[in-house]
Amino acid sequence: MRFILRLLATAAALWAAVHLVAGITWDGPWYGLLAVAVIFGVVNALIRPILAMLTCPLVFLTLGLFVFVLNAIMLLITSAISRAAGFDFHVDGFLAALIGALIVGAVSAVLNLLIPDGKED
Repeated sequence: MRFILRLLATAAALWAAVHLVAGITWDGPWYGLLAVAVIFGVVNALIRPILAMLTCPLVFLTLGLFVFVLNAIMLLITSAISRAAGFDFHVDGFLAALIGALIVGAVSAVLNLLIPDGKED
């Protein structure tokens, strides 16, 4: 159940980015955004750790600010894979990806705070 709630939170965060950032578009039914959220989750689980390891010195030198660039790259990769898979999710350029990644991160963080962690007190 927790996985489904997190998936819905990610889809809602992507939806917010689509509506708030001019360079991010989604042309499709709402449930297709769930598939894009799955792609986004897989990209973050598989590719992000590799890029984070390779760019660790840059993250260190920029006092963590390079993480925002990594988030933008993850959104661009998600856009490319989604379009190749037949979903109409598109991020137009790095600036849109950067702003969109900030929005996705903020909305996801807030929504994930509302999801119970499954631990009993």
